[in-house]
Amino acid sequence: MKNIAIFASGTGSNATKIVAHLKNHASIKVALIISNKATAPVLQMAATNNIPTLLLHRQDFYNTENLLTNLAEYKIDFIALAGFLWLIPPYLVQAFENKIANIHPALLPKYGGKGMYGMNVHKAVHANKEKESGITIHFVNEHYDEGNIIFQASCPIDPQDDPSIIQKQVLVLEHQYFPTIIESLLLM
Repeated sequence: MKNIAIFASGTGSNATKIVAHLKNHASIKVALIISNKATAPVLQMAATNNIPTLLLHRQDFYNTENLLTNLAEYKIDFIALAGFLWLIPPYLVQAFENKIANIHPALLPKYGGKGMYGMNVHKAVHANKEKESGITIHFVNEHYDEGNIIFQASCPIDPQDDPSIIQKQVLVLEHQYFPTIIESLLLM
């Protein structure tokens, strides 16, 4: 059995899709949900699905390697970042080299980097009158959105589409592809 941890900072819609996709899977289990916000709705989703949770504190996350002990306790083999907004520290990247995947709501290398998340991305795509947007699933390294690309999918943008419409179109792609790509990475 391969155990995964999902890191999320907010509502956890991608985390919810991953949990649903892997529920009762023969060889993959979501063993832990980790958040950096005590009020994040993703923690309630975890409780509803009887998945253990862990709350990260910034000082501990960046200044100690205690998280590695927690991940070892749950026998974590892989980490999925599903709307987790903190930069992953080098010790964690090194311990899970090519075993941390992130989903980004744009076609990298465009619209990536610090501060480029959520609606910030969709507003930038709209402001630049892009004809398409999409998702990028990539491995995580020590820099925001610079890890090796695993998968991309795109959607056309109509000139009349505002950032909220772009966001909805991109979210459909996120929910469609992220769970299956995570599964395929773990079955390799």
